[in-house]
Amino acid sequence: MEKGWVVIFSTNQIYKSEILKDVLENNNIDCVVLNKRDSSYLNFGNIEILVRKEDIIPAKHLINKADL
Repeated sequence: MEKGWVVIFSTNQIYKSEILKDVLENNNIDCVVLNKRDSSYLNFGNIEILVRKEDIIPAKHLINKADL
């Protein structure tokens, strides 16, 4: 992963990460979904959403607006 990316959201529910990814991309904010869940036991680990440093503030506003 390149430098300059920051985790802004973490969840253990796949649907929340997909919703947030769509919201961010629809608002022209590049994001990366990093799935750290265990492939054998899906109840361990989280899914993280990362954005570039310059997009942190608008991304956080969208997270609050999406009420995730």
